[in-house]
Amino acid sequence: MLHELLLALVGYTGDLIIDEQEHHKSLGIHLSPDAPISDQRSFKLASDISFIDPSERDLIERLITLGFYYRELDRFATKSRNLSWISDVSPLERASELSNTKAAKPSVYRRAIGNGLVEILSVYRSAVLQIEQKLLSETMPILATVTQGLNKFFVILPPLYELILEIERDDIRGGQLLNLLHKRCHCGVPELQACIQRLLWHGHQVLYNQLASWMVYGILQDQHGEFFIRRQEDRDVENGSSIPDTSEKLARLSTDDTSLTDWHLGFHIFLDMLPEYIHMRVAESILFAGKAIRVLRNPSPAFQFQDTLYNQQIKKGSQKVHGSAGHVPFQKMFLDVKVIGEELLPQSEADKIETMLQDLKESSEFHKRSFECSVDSIRAVAASHLWQLVVVRADLNGHLKALKDYFLLAKGDFFQCFLEESRHLMRLPPRQSTAEADLMVPFQLAAIKTISEEDKYFSRVSLRMPSFGITVKSSQVDLPKTKTYTDGSSGALLSNTSSETSLDGWDGIALEYSVDWPLQLFFTQEVLSKYRRVFQYLLRLKRTQMELEKSWASVMHQDHTDFAKHRNDRINCSISQPRRQRFRPMWHVREHMAFLIRNLQFYIQVDVIESQWNVLQSHIQDSHDFTELVGFHQEYLSALISQSFLDIGSVSRILDSIMTLCLQFCWNIENQESSQNTFELERITEEFNKKSNSLYTILRSSRLAGSQRAPFLRRFLLRMNFNSFFEATARGVLNVVRPRPSLPVLNQQ
Repeated sequence: MLHELLLALVGYTGDLIIDEQEHHKSLGIHLSPDAPISDQRSFKLASDISFIDPSERDLIERLITLGFYYRELDRFATKSRNLSWISDVSPLERASELSNTKAAKPSVYRRAIGNGLVEILSVYRSAVLQIEQKLLSETMPILATVTQGLNKFFVILPPLYELILEIERDDIRGGQLLNLLHKRCHCGVPELQACIQRLLWHGHQVLYNQLASWMVYGILQDQHGEFFIRRQEDRDVENGSSIPDTSEKLARLSTDDTSLTDWHLGFHIFLDMLPEYIHMRVAESILFAGKAIRVLRNPSPAFQFQDTLYNQQIKKGSQKVHGSAGHVPFQKMFLDVKVIGEELLPQSEADKIETMLQDLKESSEFHKRSFECSVDSIRAVAASHLWQLVVVRADLNGHLKALKDYFLLAKGDFFQCFLEESRHLMRLPPRQSTAEADLMVPFQLAAIKTISEEDKYFSRVSLRMPSFGITVKSSQVDLPKTKTYTDGSSGALLSNTSSETSLDGWDGIALEYSVDWPLQLFFTQEVLSKYRRVFQYLLRLKRTQMELEKSWASVMHQDHTDFAKHRNDRINCSISQPRRQRFRPMWHVREHMAFLIRNLQFYIQVDVIESQWNVLQSHIQDSHDFTELVGFHQEYLSALISQSFLDIGSVSRILDSIMTLCLQFCWNIENQESSQNTFELERITEEFNKKSNSLYTILRSSRLAGSQRAPFLRRFLLRMNFNSFFEATARGVLNVVRPRPSLPVLNQQ
């Protein structure tokens, strides 16, 4: 009877102690390890045993529940540690099995928990064995000795049984399993807490192995979808996305480089598998570090070749190269490519990362602070080397300067020449089929006249007219609603008049900038679209300013010619003088327009772009962290857009209207003979007067006074209102309803 009891305590029933689940079939047949965990305690003392007192029966039945718990825990551990899915079956057969039976889905985290349970159960088995040896060697009360020896397991095995029951019932795995164990650690029973901490330690061993694979080698080691970092296609499959959708996303990158695809679209944080005790910021640092390591360990072949040639030229020094100067033997180039990969992430740095993770792995307990500090250190190492790659090797500052020169119109002479060369072309509506080709001629002429051969960045700049369906590499997003150029496929015009058609059509002019690896990590499509947005705004502003200047020069030249002609012809002099007197007020209007446009242009180019550029340059010099640099650049672009009022719909619409009116004014004033044209000029003048007063009223509002625009915005308002003209006019517009004047005189003197 003693051995019957002891065998039951380690999960083996017999005649005295039976398992009710098995008893209805046949005695002694044990459950299969793959059978589900039983949720009913089924170990009972046989009912036909009559020689045991009721008190002893109660005590025995209480003891044998430990045997039931042991058996179920052992079955769970055996099932979780079963590695038959690795061997004996081909991968294709195993894949078909997994698709047919969800229960067969393996889990490395459950296997780790199974290993921990085996450790705990071995302690229990040792206690049972010790009781057996004690009872055989000495004459002692059996039930009292067994109860005394196993009493501590009554606070350990039942909660562990409840734990595996919940794991089995809810199919908990991966990060969810770690989260459950971490919650169960917080209990008031030291023995149970020690056991669950040991299970959590085993689970963390798997986590640290996955982290080491990800953050040391850039490899995602997660066969069963249990890590909180996943590939993007896994998410697309879960959400029901089709394969064409994914390929469409990849096509938008305009690159066939796998490392860049991985960087932008390859991986994401899977929140369902992220343990609650790992903060989202830490998870993002882990995601960034792994992606950075992947980039550093897998440089683009084109970049490798360029870097190899660059190193060859440095080694040759000042030696004269004959014949094919850029030719490098294949074996030598292959060796240099391996060296480049090692230089981007030195082995010593990889060893440092691995050592930090190994220290965490060897710790007996999980310390959140230590874990976060180690992750931050690893992220700093990855960010520093990525900074070295992008800023130093890839010449980030040179490309930023090129974007400033061409997208922010810092090369004013080039765009002045381009607009002058294309002025007559832009007076006509653009032709859908040849608009881009027509613009290429003045664009190339301007380049020949103003761009030197030493400018190695100009070759990366190309002109596009996407408003008319021209295929564009870059995706157009987040452009102002008032513009025609909303995306690469829409070319709707905003007006039916010929002048507005011309304006809105040519307003679609955009620049593209060709970016090589690894600068696509920094200059994403979203970033380049913001540059294009500012470029279109500035080009339109410069074009408006040039038209105002050209119209003055053109009409003055014509007036001087007429004056010289009329001086010789006294008869027609009486006709010329009234016409000159009649259109003299128009030059006050033109001066008012030029005054506003000049000040707006000066404000954007000097107060906004130059000041923000200096701030960005100081950040680049002080920072050695890639993510910090990306943040600073985003702040730079956001400041450009916000301080240029492109993010305020009301101001942006008014500025668009003012520029439209200025261009219409210039085109109409050259046709001064017709009376209908005179009425049109009066309408433009009145409309401009209203818009400019509205602009001043909005810009001096209290809502803008407290924003980041405030310091430079006040300078702009001071220049506009230096003689209180705008303020007085705006007040009059707001407080007085005035009849439409025949020809308003706008005098700023």
